[in-house]
Amino acid sequence: MKKRESFNSRWGFILACIGSAVGMGNIWLFPYRVGEGGGAAFLIPYFIFVFVLGFAGVAGEMAFGRAMKAGSIGAFRGASKMRGGRWGEFVGLVPTLGSLGIAIGYSVVVGWILKFLVGSVTGSLMKTKSEEYFGEISASFGSIPWHLLGLVIVFAIMLFGIAKGIEKVNKFMMPAFFCLFLILAVRVFFLKGSVSGYSFLLKPKWSELGNVKTWVYALGQAFFSLSLAGSGTIVYGSYLKKDYNIPKLAISTAVLDTLAAVLASFVIMPAVFAFGLDVNAGPPLLFMTMPIIFDKMPGGTIIAIVFFLSLFFAAISSSINML
Repeated sequence: MKKRESFNSRWGFILACIGSAVGMGNIWLFPYRVGEGGGAAFLIPYFIFVFVLGFAGVAGEMAFGRAMKAGSIGAFRGASKMRGGRWGEFVGLVPTLGSLGIAIGYSVVVGWILKFLVGSVTGSLMKTKSEEYFGEISASFGSIPWHLLGLVIVFAIMLFGIAKGIEKVNKFMMPAFFCLFLILAVRVFFLKGSVSGYSFLLKPKWSELGNVKTWVYALGQAFFSLSLAGSGTIVYGSYLKKDYNIPKLAISTAVLDTLAAVLASFVIMPAVFAFGLDVNAGPPLLFMTMPIIFDKMPGGTIIAIVFFLSLFFAAISSSINML
């Protein structure tokens, strides 16, 4: 029987898990949720849920995967057999299909990011109105070549396996993601009018803590951000060595994922406020609002390249996990 591969280092495993968790939800949704949910006040329920879910949920999925040495279908199958049942495969199929559904949609977004990254490098992004540029690829069959290129990149990395492929790539992409977003955060800090964005993010509205929606949104954001119940953490856990401390790994993953979301907030919202654009733009914020900001910003072409390169790293690492 072929020996099952494993992650070579704890740090490599943590970075791979962070890569799976850090995605578009951290970058476009979290900043908006913080601002609308009470600023600094929103962070209280969010941090509570991140701690609880990180310690219990993430650790539980890692441990489950490691114990069963299988993905969700195999893990639940093994658990049901221990109880004399045959229901495990059906239960394990639910998160597997969920991951597949998200991966299909996510691969389209990866194609969009690739198109915008190349457009930033060639300069075509700045020469066209962002609505038109985005409209071309978001139309029916508008981004098939970019979509396929994104999948080819993801599959090529996965072909190298766990240690030589997924672990090695995430060891580069995740530190690069944090470094690039730090550079962006420093640049945005010096924009005139950015202080309004910081106020939007950090000014506490304590009354929002009495709003049930604040807690519900905080729970949903934490749950989604930590990539729970999507089978990915179980799969990565199945490649963990027995001597690794799972609770420590889970907490490290939760903390660094949260730092990524906070860092993205200090790039996105201050920049949007600095140029008086719509903070409620949602997903189009990345593809229609941010290019307008880059066009108006001194050195915007370089900043656009850094921004979309960061998004590319986040999207590829998440896609690898889901697929």
